[in-house]
Order: sequence, then C-alpha cells, then structure tokens
Amino acid sequence: MSVFAVEYVYGAESAADRDEHRPAHREWLNELVSRGNVLASGPFVDNAGALLLFVADNEAELNDLLKQDPFAAAGVISAVKTTQWNPVIGVLAEHADR
Repeated sequence: MSVFAVEYVYGAESAADRDEHRPAHREWLNELVSRGNVLASGPFVDNAGALLLFVADNEAELNDLLKQDPFAAAGVISAVKTTQWNPVIGVLAEHADR
C-alpha cells in the first residue's frame, strides 16, 4: 500500500454547490476512513481547495476512488493533483513504503 497526497482545487463559483454536496462528500470520506483508505482530509483555510491523504495499492486504485467522490460527481473540483508520498517521520510514518 502506498500513501498519496491529493490536492483538490475548487473554483470560486462552486461554493454553493460545494455547500450542497458537502454532507455526502464527508460521508464518503468517513466511509473511506473506516475502510483504511483515508488518513486525513480537510479544506485549506482559504477554501480554494483541500488536501486529502489516501492509502491505495496504486494510482489506478486511487483514481477509481476519487471518481466516486460526490464532489467529483457534482463537478465542483476544477483540478486534482496526486502525488505518491512516503511519510518517513511523524505520526503517519507507519504508512511509509519500506
């Protein structure tokens, strides 16, 4: 399993749609937390996007998960950047690829 840092970018015009779909988005994330696929998630303070930390076997599996996000279905994400990450120090170090 690998850790992936996922950055969402939101368009300013999507605020109302994000508000509408946020409960479903958070329910989806909480389900992935319980399954062990999400380590952390939260919006940036300026609400222009969010950082999500996922655990997945590979990037294809991650992309399949991201397609299921209610925010993706609602079209409120204007850009996504995914980067495989190796957290070797700190509270997430147990998830590092060794």
